[in-house]
Amino acid sequence: MKEYAGRCFEDFTAGQVIEHPHGRTVTQADNIWFTLLTNNSNPIHFDAHYAAHTEFGRPLVNSAFTIALVTGLSVSDMSQNAVNLGWDEVRLPHPLFEGDTVYARSEVLALRESRSRPQQGVMTFRSSGYTQHGVVVVDFKRTVLVYRRGHLPSATSRPVMQERP
Repeated sequence: MKEYAGRCFEDFTAGQVIEHPHGRTVTQADNIWFTLLTNNSNPIHFDAHYAAHTEFGRPLVNSAFTIALVTGLSVSDMSQNAVNLGWDEVRLPHPLFEGDTVYARSEVLALRESRSRPQQGVMTFRSSGYTQHGVVVVDFKRTVLVYRRGHLPSATSRPVMQERP
């Protein structure tokens, strides 16, 4: 059985829309750990008493986590074989809360051959993350450098499992 190795530059077309297959429920631990890991001192992410006195009434999920999560949900379909060049036009139109499940979709906006790297192409796409209620919580453009078919880095560096005795 052949393993899925991700899409290459030739596998994308402008206007192509991809609904990413997995959702992810955000936990309180996710929110607190990410907030502490990134040294974000805003109590709206980790102090429930403080957050209860805001217009939201409860902790908000760290927006950098929201961006990272939707990026991650898209990787197997969009950038398994790519290198990030940048994020643009990041918008957070609605807050994300602990306990929400996030889903994602992406649309290919533009493709072009790389002028400096003929073994790769440049792709720009828009990704959106939305909750179990269909509410969009993040929307952004992302540009990546994608390998062309036949130019993927070799997988031969992966160790081979030895047979059991």
